[in-house]
Amino acid sequence: MTPQPWAVTAQNLAEHANNPIHTDAGARAAGFAQALVAGVTTYAYLTHPIVEAWDVAWLERGTADVSFTAPVFLHDDVRCMPEVDGDDTIVTAVVDGRARVTMRAGWHDDVPPSSLSDGELLRTRHLRLEGEYGDEYGLRAGDDLDLYRRLGVVHPAVWPAFANHLVHTEVANGSWIHTRSIIRHHAPAPVGSIADLSGAVVRRFDSTAGVRAVLDVRIEVDGRVVASLEHHAIVDVTRRATSP
Repeated sequence: MTPQPWAVTAQNLAEHANNPIHTDAGARAAGFAQALVAGVTTYAYLTHPIVEAWDVAWLERGTADVSFTAPVFLHDDVRCMPEVDGDDTIVTAVVDGRARVTMRAGWHDDVPPSSLSDGELLRTRHLRLEGEYGDEYGLRAGDDLDLYRRLGVVHPAVWPAFANHLVHTEVANGSWIHTRSIIRHHAPAPVGSIADLSGAVVRRFDSTAGVRAVLDVRIEVDGRVVASLEHHAIVDVTRRATSP
């Protein structure tokens, strides 16, 4: 089935207020007019046309490379526009005729990675797949697909949400901005199970937008890798380089 366009009004979930950039006050302090919608929520929207068309198979061995080129703001009307590109499909989040976020979705045949890349190891977390990390993540944000509840598996947006958890608790200094994720699914994860979340910071560097970090992230359930990510973020928006 070919992915079809889909539209939604952007929302911020209550748990995202712990990053000030997702509040009006915090966003204004960082130079924006109003609260930014969490990147992981916009990603949840972009997955809607893909999962609706490709079903659970995409949760088993699908890929997503999502880049956040411009903010989506609270209550923006977002149109998710898919376009077939060879074996992949590119889905673009469009607001007021302008592309804000782009995701390339496809497939992989690689075996799950066995270990993290070299870097600054972060503390391993053990998180239960329920509540904000369960099957209703997308539904609460506006993704009304019933597949997750019907199959009892978590929404794919939970995986970058986990990576954001590491950024927020281990890496970021104050407000921070999610800029890109490269995600590989290796298996669906049952709601209620315990996920082992591990990560490493493989690179930090200055930019005109602030200090950036790249993380390697692994998520395991019952000893099996269910998702792996390369996760990018501006982790300190107060320290901006004077040149690129």
